[in-house]
Amino acid sequence: MTNWILLVVAGLLEVGWAIGLHYTEGFTKPWPTVLTVIGMIASVFCLALAVRTIPLGTGYAIWTGIGAVGAVSLSIYLFNESASPSKLIFMAIIMLGILGLKMSSDH
Repeated sequence: MTNWILLVVAGLLEVGWAIGLHYTEGFTKPWPTVLTVIGMIASVFCLALAVRTIPLGTGYAIWTGIGAVGAVSLSIYLFNESASPSKLIFMAIIMLGILGLKMSSDH
C-alpha cells in the first residue's frame, strides 16, 4: 500500500511542477524555477520508489494520468482555461483509466 501512496504523491507533485511551469515564465523567474525543479525531482523520485513493486507501465500511466487531470483541473481554476463538456468528458475517461489500471494491478 505504501508504494501506491508514493505513486499518488508522485502524481500530485507532477501537478505541482506542471502548474509551476506557468509561474517560471520560461524559467526567467528564479524562485518559481527553483521550486518547479525541486517538484520535478521529487515527483520522479517518488515514482521511482513506487515502481519498485508496482509494474512500470501501470505506475507510469497512473502517474501521468494524475498529472494530466490535475494540471487541466487547476488550469481551469487558476488560469480560466475553458471547461468545455468534451474536455470534462475526456478527463473523466482518463480517471476511469487510472481506476481501471489500479483495479487490474496484481499489487
